[in-house]
Amino acid sequence: MHTVVVGTSHVSAEDVLAVAREGARVELSADALAAVAAARGIVDALAAKPEPVYGVSTGFGALASRHIGHELRAQLQRNIVRSHAAGMGPRVEREVVRALMFLRLKTVCSGHTGVRPEVAQTMADVLNAQITPVVHEYGSLGCSGDLAPLSHCALTLMGEGEAEGPDGTLAPAGELLAAHGIEPVELREKEGLALLNGTDGMLGMLIMGLADLDTLYKSADITAALSLEALLGTDKVLAPELHTIRPHPGQSASAANMLAVLAGSGLTGHHQDDAPRVQDAYSVRCAPQVAGAGRDTLAHARLVAERELAAAVDNPVVLPGGRVESNGNFHGAPVAYVLDFLAIAAADLGSIAERRTDRLLDKNRSHGLPPFLADDAGVDSGLMIAQYTQAALVSEMKRLAVPASADSIPSSAMQEDHVSMGWSAARKLRTAVGNLTRILAIELYAATRAVELREGLTPAPATRAVLAAVRAAGVEGPGPDRFLAPDLAAAEAFVGGGGLLAAVEPVTGRLA
Repeated sequence: MHTVVVGTSHVSAEDVLAVAREGARVELSADALAAVAAARGIVDALAAKPEPVYGVSTGFGALASRHIGHELRAQLQRNIVRSHAAGMGPRVEREVVRALMFLRLKTVCSGHTGVRPEVAQTMADVLNAQITPVVHEYGSLGCSGDLAPLSHCALTLMGEGEAEGPDGTLAPAGELLAAHGIEPVELREKEGLALLNGTDGMLGMLIMGLADLDTLYKSADITAALSLEALLGTDKVLAPELHTIRPHPGQSASAANMLAVLAGSGLTGHHQDDAPRVQDAYSVRCAPQVAGAGRDTLAHARLVAERELAAAVDNPVVLPGGRVESNGNFHGAPVAYVLDFLAIAAADLGSIAERRTDRLLDKNRSHGLPPFLADDAGVDSGLMIAQYTQAALVSEMKRLAVPASADSIPSSAMQEDHVSMGWSAARKLRTAVGNLTRILAIELYAATRAVELREGLTPAPATRAVLAAVRAAGVEGPGPDRFLAPDLAAAEAFVGGGGLLAAVEPVTGRLA
């Protein structure tokens, strides 16, 4: 099994994906353990002094003015975890929880949080045992970090609450730890706070969303190219010189991908022989401009994610020279904004894909295709209701594009009076990514059927590869009406699992 080594510097997005999605093992480097021990020494020294230090010998948030005596500090740290583990609603996905835990461990190992080395090692042990704390949908405002989600993870480290074992069975966390020979941690000064105060949940979902959207944007270029081909459109609008004069890199990449898919097609431009069109509709002609703008949004979001991966997010933090300072680095605004940007771009990409699908199904705009791509229109309804499903998904995508980060609800007796709502932005994006997958799957389903109905014309080699692969994946071609949901589900799995890219790239080369 792949092993990810956590040091004092930032981990990579690939490391996060390996731990979250592939169950990779985690090891702590000697440098990380030394840095953690050194920071802990500073916290211990401060804890011995009479002067109050936030998070070490005081209460939290609006209760920070109370000085806490030595005899109550262990209870203070246990209490913050128990009280903050206040999530409600459905459980979030296992991969999200593993990303959340791993990214908190990354910050712990930076040497800026002040926990003991044994706490960091227990975090790694829980990940390696494939124990997944139960974390709920609601509870984070994305400021002071993802407090409730991280608290549920910290509760598991203490041997309390519920968690999921390697076999997927829910059990008391203490029983799962014992079964894997892991001792629950007894939290000391600052440790409870250090385990809760980070943007790790929203960052983990951003990293996974970026990985998924990278595949989907390439897939959208393919489905757009297939729709253009099925509509007998022209590929002249994809010429590199047209995109050079408007130098957005995403636009040029998208156009180049579409051109590569269409290379050798006997359908593109065919309309000029017998049904002249001066230009194709916007949904066809402007596909690279819309998808390209989304690609550039991905690039910006990726930059923010890389910066956040390099960060040590906690409050207070241990600084070189022994200073422990309060700060506002836990505020989720940088991550929340790009999560919302991505949801907006994904909604627009889904919207333009639905317009192309509708054009394929409308006999007045499809340039010779049968109504709704039906076998015997009137007796058969064809893909009429597949487009309804696609339209419903697009409508929800528009609602999901409303930014969460524009909202703020004051909390903690107005001490935390401006919050990011970044966790909510991340949860919206995950839903949007799933919906975009379904929307593109329906466009693929319609476009491949339409291409096959263009008898006597030879599609591009890449298109033929897609047709072979999608039919092998259980997505049936033209014919009389049948139970449609299984076909659409197979198309969704084909797109979401990377099957569309895998079919095309051996013909086109690696898409940008």
